[in-house]
Amino acid sequence: MILVSREVVLYDTTLRDGAQTEGISLSVGDKLQIVRKLDDLGIPYVEGGWPASSPKEMEFFQQVRKLKLKNSVVTAFGSTRKANAPVGKDPQVESLLKAETQVVTIFGKSWDFHVREALKTSLEENLKMIADTVAHLKQHGPMVMYDAEHFFDGYLANPEYALKTLQAAAENGASCLILCDTNGGSLPSFIHRVVDEVKSRIQVSLGIHCHNDADLAVANSIAAVEAGVAQVQGTVNGYGERCGNANLCSIIPILQLKMGYACVPSQRLQMLTEVAHFVAEVCNMKPDDHQPFVGVSAFAHKGGVHINAMQKDPRTYEHLDPDRVGNKSRFVSSELGGKAGVQASAKVFKLDSTDPEQAKIFLELVRAKESEGYHYEMAPGSYELLMRRAYKKRFKDFFELEKFSVLIERTPKGTLTSQATIKVKVDGKSEHIVAEGDGPVNALDQALRKALLPFYPDVGKMHLVDFKVRVLESRSGTAAKVRVLIQSQDEQDSWWTVGVSQNIIEASWQALVDSIEYKLLKDKKS
Repeated sequence: MILVSREVVLYDTTLRDGAQTEGISLSVGDKLQIVRKLDDLGIPYVEGGWPASSPKEMEFFQQVRKLKLKNSVVTAFGSTRKANAPVGKDPQVESLLKAETQVVTIFGKSWDFHVREALKTSLEENLKMIADTVAHLKQHGPMVMYDAEHFFDGYLANPEYALKTLQAAAENGASCLILCDTNGGSLPSFIHRVVDEVKSRIQVSLGIHCHNDADLAVANSIAAVEAGVAQVQGTVNGYGERCGNANLCSIIPILQLKMGYACVPSQRLQMLTEVAHFVAEVCNMKPDDHQPFVGVSAFAHKGGVHINAMQKDPRTYEHLDPDRVGNKSRFVSSELGGKAGVQASAKVFKLDSTDPEQAKIFLELVRAKESEGYHYEMAPGSYELLMRRAYKKRFKDFFELEKFSVLIERTPKGTLTSQATIKVKVDGKSEHIVAEGDGPVNALDQALRKALLPFYPDVGKMHLVDFKVRVLESRSGTAAKVRVLIQSQDEQDSWWTVGVSQNIIEASWQALVDSIEYKLLKDKKS
């Protein structure tokens, strides 16, 4: 670890740049939830969005002022004034002041090509636009940060002009100049060289803002820090337009745990995985299982050799302790793991992990189930339930199915409706429920959770986020077995469960039951 005597200031732009991700649409309430979570994590600056873009955005700035934030300062975002227009009469600039934030961030053009072709104005007028806007905002009170859009492309094309744009912002009161790799195509070596050269010409604090179009946003951000920037901008989970932005969920642990920089309070770093999953949930995005540091597969081990070595010392196949970022090691459930994998899983589940004969029996059970079409590598929730049932320890069925039926009707107008009727028993008490859904599986899910709510209120905090069906014997046509995989999620975790049958409803039911029983089991353990 390289010990460094200064901190790196984090600037989150999930609510603005991240919200430009295809498929993400955030309400005011959604944005407020994310702000609270980022404040808990200890992010110094949280960019709230464009106050001028819609009434919803201005409402957010009105509401966020009511939050009692302890660590985060919310910033408003906008652009320089329009070309050939007085700054004091620019509605977009005035909206930044109406947002009443302590900090305002504006962007301006650094690339002469963009000035001529996008703005359709002169290079000199662009410099005036930067200078006038920064000075006007600074005169009215807030701290001003300046995003130099397309800076690295601009520097490559015309370095002297790109530097003049920075000087125009710095000389008029900008407190930090953020160099942006807006098209996301730069390489780390180029980023490092340019930041180093700019530092020798500009005395104001520098920042970095990278996009991920070449899959280098994190690497470019780290290179910029090594070259001396003081601020790093990014988004949770790397959300952003096109290929996304620099992923703060990777940048934070790299800087803090591998390079010795201070980013967030050390005691808050364990919140990182929780924050990543929480933001995914609010954004209605499926978490990336293979995301470094915070993905559920980030510290997953499948091969028997790996698992055997991990049991001796986790450092053999893990680059850091997952607990430091709030994640955990996991042994993937597969026949490839052998007895070592079974014993490792039993140890994690606090079962008898020392009995080789028990491990052998369970391994044969797994192999038999997988020959039927079950796939536990993709369904660790079902795997844990299978092992607990097989070991007959620390597990009791939370409910008993008495019967269920599913009715699908097609109206004369061609509309399909699905209705599920279910009867379950919990501790000797029966519950008979009817529910409708968008399809038969959704109706079953609604009915089952509705029936269990009086006994287990927390099932109301989970929901299905993914549903996969695979035909296992295509030659058998409609009589073929199918495998159903269901991903469920609550406020903290997501998990997969599996079901297999010739009847797709039965396979879905198996996966649904495992999903809910896994939720109840993990809540009981916690």
